[in-house]
Amino acid sequence: MKSLEHELQFEYIRAGGPGGQNVNKVATAVQLRFDVTNSPSLTADVKMRLVKLAGKRMTDAGVLIIEASKFRTQEKNREDAIARLTELVRKAGEKPKLRHKTKPTRASKEERLKEKKKRGETKKNRGSSKSIFE
Repeated sequence: MKSLEHELQFEYIRAGGPGGQNVNKVATAVQLRFDVTNSPSLTADVKMRLVKLAGKRMTDAGVLIIEASKFRTQEKNREDAIARLTELVRKAGEKPKLRHKTKPTRASKEERLKEKKKRGETKKNRGSSKSIFE
């Protein structure tokens, strides 16, 4: 994460929610901006996975925005934003496992068809049974 440190931009904004008069005066919330598309620190496949993981936090220009306002101090919110970015980059760095196609076994196919037959019989036996009192 140290290599990304110089690529981060921080903006301090006012946090919403409860907090009394202090909330209107002090900008404690942090908005971390990280330009994913132009980052020299990340490989192309990591960038692609990071864009997918970021979802709506990613702008059209390819900038990842993370807002942190959990704590009452700028420092803690800054650390929280960096930790969240680190976690996202770590997850994007993991290569997804390749899925190998498999076919169902003959026994599992037969079991499934047997269950379908049984279920069909159960349903067929339901319905209107003629009453002897009619």
